[in-house]
Amino acid sequence: MKRHIPNAITLLNLLAGCAAIVYILDAQFVMAAWLLLAGGLADFADGLAARLLKVTSPLGKELDSLSDMVSFGLAPGAICYALLTLGPAPLAFELGPGVYWAAMPAFALTAFSALRLAKFNLDSRQSEQFLGLPTPAATLLTAGIMLLYQADWAGSRVWLGHPAFVYALVAGLSALLVSEVPMFSFKFKGFGWQGNEIRFIFAAIAAVLLLVGRELALAPIMTLYVLFNLARYLFQKQPLS
Repeated sequence: MKRHIPNAITLLNLLAGCAAIVYILDAQFVMAAWLLLAGGLADFADGLAARLLKVTSPLGKELDSLSDMVSFGLAPGAICYALLTLGPAPLAFELGPGVYWAAMPAFALTAFSALRLAKFNLDSRQSEQFLGLPTPAATLLTAGIMLLYQADWAGSRVWLGHPAFVYALVAGLSALLVSEVPMFSFKFKGFGWQGNEIRFIFAAIAAVLLLVGRELALAPIMTLYVLFNLARYLFQKQPLS
């Protein structure tokens, strides 16, 4: 029975993602964010459980990718779709009540997430670091933007829901997902400072931002993660560990 425990946790990730999508499309963004967070925790816990129980299986690997596709592939696409349909600039080409052709490009993010997950499964170079933006990071960024939109922080709702911004967000994240830009993993190599310098510094900055801005700090934290990795890649051309 113990070999099924990690798979059960993986399925919790999938179910949390399904529920989050329902809340996203109903514009209940805070609850959706909590569910995506729960899915992320389950995604971390299934691997931890597998290591502790010393059980692995091809089925678990497949389930993990399929669950990630829902929580970290379909969900961010649904967030961008919701922002486009609720934003201040009316979209033309209404297909039906609340359904817009002009918002459908949001799901390009879902398509590129699928491509990213498929590449990750086949790429042996990504055991110590990521090449390209990991799908959970893209989801956290879009979820953070969703929360900023919900709170209308500093009047940001006007531009966060504008088609120009959302289309640019979809295009930028899609490109990063399948890029070769090295990005550091959040998994610590033991408890020492050596080899974990970037992780400790980033964790400290994130903790401060969360204390100050709480859930509204999520988007700035993930934006900082993306910009830092891009800067290192562009200016140093050094691999990240």
